Amino acid sequence: MRFFVTGVGGQLGHDVLNELDRRGYEAVGTDILDEVKSQFPYVKLDITNETEVNKAIALIKPDVIVHCAAWTAVDAAEDPENQPKVRAINSEGTRYIAQAARTNDAKMIYISTDYVFDGTGERPWEPDDRNYAPCNVYGQSKLDGELAVSGILDKYFIVRIAWVFGKNGKNFIKTMLNVGKTHDEVRVVNDQIGTPTYTYDLARLLVDMAETDKYGYYHATNEGGYISWYDFTCEIYRQAGLSTKVTPVSTAEYGLSKAARPFNSRLDKSKLTENGFTPLPTWQDALSRYLKELEEQ
Repeated sequence: MRFFVTGVGGQLGHDVLNELDRRGYEAVGTDILDEVKSQFPYVKLDITNETEVNKAIALIKPDVIVHCAAWTAVDAAEDPENQPKVRAINSEGTRYIAQAARTNDAKMIYISTDYVFDGTGERPWEPDDRNYAPCNVYGQSKLDGELAVSGILDKYFIVRIAWVFGKNGKNFIKTMLNVGKTHDEVRVVNDQIGTPTYTYDLARLLVDMAETDKYGYYHATNEGGYISWYDFTCEIYRQAGLSTKVTPVSTAEYGLSKAARPFNSRLDKSKLTENGFTPLPTWQDALSRYLKELEEQ
């Protein structure tokens, strides 16, 4: 199979290419950046340009498109001047890629988010839940992307993830490590509940999926139980050997976010095992491996 991977300058796209390399697949990576370090051919591409998307995918003729590219700056998405670009990337760009996938008879894997739901309650969201009500602009744009993919294609995987961390980019762990080294105390919210997702582990699952025709909606985060950001921070500092005091606060008390955040980011992942896929390892194990990876950089 030949793969076309978008967003290879980011955390997940970077790891997907590495996983494809490990398995000996052909691949072409793309991003909006002028260049990206890659073991595979790279094409600069603006996914909001329909003509360029069609041209690139027709030329590459992929069997599978893994669409990782997205606007992910959640707070910045709330700014009125940014919203047209957010929609262009997450909604329209995704639609262009889905249309090109259909024209070229390619499978498509679309990376989505728990933010497509309203984030209330305590019941874990199931992959086939349809009671959408995104609480912010970012979530709505990703939902629009989902609907474009499912409305255009038959051969698709829509994979919702949450609390992402990986080697190639910014993330919560890197931020908290930096803060922990310069502050005696940090305040972290304890009323937003979910599970982290290590892109190294997720990349393996995505390629596993691409090797099948078990299409549909899936949820994929690491195992290990549901936690708060406070719980996550405590474990980060424990494993990193930092003595920084972590103080739990409510979202209202924290009060810094421009965009509303979901309180319930619990994702039910049982559909993975039901369809024969190997779940991701526990987040505690993923964190341990990730911290070692950071040390080796």
